[in-house]
Amino acid sequence: MRVEVRTLAGASVGEIELAETVFGLEPRPDILHRVVTWQLGKRRGVARAAKERSDVNRTGRKFGRQKGSGSARHGDRAAPLFIGGSKAHGPRARAFDPALNKKVRALGLAHALSAKAKAGQLIVVDNLALDVAKTSRLKAGLRTLGVENGLFIDGAAVDLNFALASRNLHKVDVLPAIGANVYDILDHEHLVLTRAAVEALEARLAHRHRRPREGAGDGQA
Repeated sequence: MRVEVRTLAGASVGEIELAETVFGLEPRPDILHRVVTWQLGKRRGVARAAKERSDVNRTGRKFGRQKGSGSARHGDRAAPLFIGGSKAHGPRARAFDPALNKKVRALGLAHALSAKAKAGQLIVVDNLALDVAKTSRLKAGLRTLGVENGLFIDGAAVDLNFALASRNLHKVDVLPAIGANVYDILDHEHLVLTRAAVEALEARLAHRHRRPREGAGDGQA
């Protein structure tokens, strides 16, 4: 599929061919849901556990008489009501570390890119280079480009002036190609890729469609 390439000011500078195996898939909501759920689960922190009765190292010897003291009949200093004792009904550690196959994660990224392309919300620009880091100038250019809520993905590194100019704009975020992920792509209305980002993403997802080696699986030694 061919897509027009524009500048940040909205001017056309040519076209680019996008790989059908990365940008031309039929989006599958179940794959996108699995990847987004996995991402959000990985963000959760581990809850700290409080020491319960069996975790407190205190004497188990009965420290007072059963009767005649005029106080309650205690038999363990690890009881929750004593200083240095355990915590009654305290929080327990829960680790949120879901697992997801790498192939499914790669497939989810390809389906997220394809979803933006199919919805007409994918824009390809020549680069993100700015002469000066001015938020007002960038905002005017994005208005011409038709992007107010968008994720910008550059190549190996993000242009410093663009990163500085865009950090005060609401719902305008920028990432290097290595940081492209399903949640951030779907969380923005538009997806803006540079030429370098397109090449990096296609190379990143190319391993999903490698041809089998000659002789593999045909019984040859």
